[in-house]
Amino acid sequence: SDLRGSTPLADALPRPVFLELLNGYFEAMAGSVLAHDGEVLRYIGDALLAIFPLGNGNGNGGLHPAAPTTACARALAAAREAIARMDALNEHRAGRGEAALRFGIGLNIGAVMYGNIGVDQRLEFTVIGAAANEAARLESMCKTLGRTLLLSAELARLVEEPVVSLGV
Repeated sequence: SDLRGSTPLADALPRPVFLELLNGYFEAMAGSVLAHDGEVLRYIGDALLAIFPLGNGNGNGGLHPAAPTTACARALAAAREAIARMDALNEHRAGRGEAALRFGIGLNIGAVMYGNIGVDQRLEFTVIGAAANEAARLESMCKTLGRTLLLSAELARLVEEPVVSLGV
C-alpha cells in the first residue's frame, strides 16, 4: 500500500502532526494485515510491504502459511478492512476539518525469494522477485485507474467473491 500526496503533507504540516498522520495510516494498514494473519515486512517511507505466506500449514517462525485460496482470501479481507479503517480515519479527519487521506493497495500472488539482504552492518528481511514488483506496479496503477484497490488476475481467480475486470 502507498499513501497518496504525502510529500506535500510532510512539507505543509509540523513534523509531529505529520508523524501522527503517518502512524494513523499505518495503524489502519498494518493493523489490518496483522488481524488477518499477514506479516508486515517493511515500511518504505509512506508505503507498506506485507505478505500472506503460502505453505503447508505447519507454521514457520511466527508466520501463518496457508493454502493459496486461504492466503488470497486473507489478503483481500485485510485490504477490505484497511479500507474500512481508512474510511473511519477520514471521517474523524473530516470532523476536524482535515482533508481525506488517499491511498492505493495492490494485491498479487506469486513466488518470491525472501531472506536478509543488505550489508553485514545493516541487513533487512524482505521479499524480492517478480511477484513483489508486480504488486508494487498494481498499487501504482491505482492512481491511473482511480481505484483504491487492485488485484492481479492470478489472485482474483483464487478468491470466491466476485471482482470486476478492468482489462489487461
